[in-house]
Amino acid sequence: QVQLVESGGGLVQPGGSLRLSCAASRNIFSTYSMGWYRQAPGKQRDLVASITTGGGTKYADTVKGRFTISRVNAKNTVYLQMNALKPEDTAVYYCNADLLGIRNYWGQGTQVTVSS
Repeated sequence: QVQLVESGGGLVQPGGSLRLSCAASRNIFSTYSMGWYRQAPGKQRDLVASITTGGGTKYADTVKGRFTISRVNAKNTVYLQMNALKPEDTAVYYCNADLLGIRNYWGQGTQVTVSS
């Protein structure tokens, strides 16, 4: 089993920044790809950014150039740095760990609200 705990959400004004953290209960980054997803009210959960075991990254078109996913292996933690935030970025953000589709774990989510 893997527990994922997100933190760092909150209320921010448009144009502002937030950094989300996802702490895993054990060292999994050598075997699990990690991702950040988000879900706005009434909408499906969508992939925002992902990082593979080899460190390759991928981003949704809507966040390219504004968001950065990274990880610190020694801390078992994945980050999502979010800059130039827009109201449409408002959502609950979830951390995900994926083992080639065989096993999948989710965090509890953290709310991000972008509003003036």
